[in-house]
Amino acid sequence: MKKRYTRRDFLKHAGIGAASLAAGPALLDTVFAQTSGKRTLRILQWSHFVPSHDKWYDQYAKQWGEKNNVDVTVDHIGLADLKSTFAAEVAAGKGHDIVEFIDPPSDFEPSVMDLTDLNQEAVKRFGKQAPFATRSTYNPYTKKYYGFCHGWTIDPGDYRKSLWEKAGKPNGPETWADLLTYGAKIKNEQGVQVGIGFSQELDTNMAERTLLWSFDSSIQDENENVILDNKNTVEAVKFMAELYKQTLTPEVFGWTAASNNQLLLAGKASYILNSISAYRSAQKDVPEVAKDVFFTPALKGPRGTAMACEHVIYIAVVPKSAEKNADLAKQFLLDRTANYDRAMWESKLYNSPAFFGTALPGGDRGYPAVANAKTLRDLHNAWFSNDPYALPGERTDKLMPLKDAEKWSTNVGYPGTANPAEGEIFGTYVLPGMFARVAQGKQSAEESVKQAAAECKKVFDKWRAQGLLRKG
Repeated sequence: MKKRYTRRDFLKHAGIGAASLAAGPALLDTVFAQTSGKRTLRILQWSHFVPSHDKWYDQYAKQWGEKNNVDVTVDHIGLADLKSTFAAEVAAGKGHDIVEFIDPPSDFEPSVMDLTDLNQEAVKRFGKQAPFATRSTYNPYTKKYYGFCHGWTIDPGDYRKSLWEKAGKPNGPETWADLLTYGAKIKNEQGVQVGIGFSQELDTNMAERTLLWSFDSSIQDENENVILDNKNTVEAVKFMAELYKQTLTPEVFGWTAASNNQLLLAGKASYILNSISAYRSAQKDVPEVAKDVFFTPALKGPRGTAMACEHVIYIAVVPKSAEKNADLAKQFLLDRTANYDRAMWESKLYNSPAFFGTALPGGDRGYPAVANAKTLRDLHNAWFSNDPYALPGERTDKLMPLKDAEKWSTNVGYPGTANPAEGEIFGTYVLPGMFARVAQGKQSAEESVKQAAAECKKVFDKWRAQGLLRKG
């Protein structure tokens, strides 16, 4: 089954885990030492957007297996196939032992193991987890951790500095109003558009949630009540329709998750919402574009709110069918988290840690020593202040606006958790449909918002009836 896809192609000892995990690493080491025979751990993982990460990760998994007398198999798959493949494994009652998603798989909660013990042990070892990571893996109504989050990716604005300098805004947009005003000016005077999608794909889903929150609205409140149908949502939808009219082109209605990256690399985008992977690709393929790419934090909405959806969030689940290997899965995930400095380095800073307080292991870590760095927080700040992957002659401080990104980043489902209803709404692209209908002139903003809110309420009612949400 081991097969690698590009991003474009996308998407004998049971019961040991909980008891040994609660007792800490010493007992876990003893358990593994006493296990006779070689066991197997199968991992299903998305194909990372920075290929060097997968090369390192596969080697790390192999070495971990050799150390723990485990045959580890890592299968990489495109994003578009990930959820359908896992659903098929759930239906078959067999498959992989660890499956990693890049958005909250909350709608799979009934099919996966409760990882409360793993999450509690991780906090003991590594300190506090980023709050939005917890909200992306924990259901407060069922009191179940359906997943484990080890890291995430920042979703800043990527802008072409030379274009914005000519437009009179050299440091890029600070507000959504700036993006409309100056984005339109750049398109009209320099012929370069803004790159934000309106289609059924990951980046559109993220961007439109970011816009909605910055306009002081959301799908749900913190108590899992659908509140989408309100004046602020209508305001956000009208704004987005105007942004399309003045700064975008019709191609955005058919975009894939790679489209805004491709537009930036082709030199045809003044601003996109994306992770630094687009920039890293430009450094490799079109360095003259890369040197002109800079970054903004979350843009401010009309009342000063500035929030962004994390670009991706890495959440591992253990299917119920893999219970016999739960102890191995939990130990692997803990050890991977303990070595997250390498994940950061090998992903060229695409990966940020969910546990910033994790202590750095000693010895040669495979990257140049960083003075006085004792935790992942220290390392993160040092690298984002002085980018070790900057091109020769390129400014090394471009990533500084992203040092404190966890302060303005949040989870799918904010201000609540990424519950199963939010997961289904994310996966069925309700928000992209809501925005696109208005931009295409098919409905008024008020009509489209009412339709989307009704769709959301239906989904919430379904999951509430299954006992996975608070009672209304």
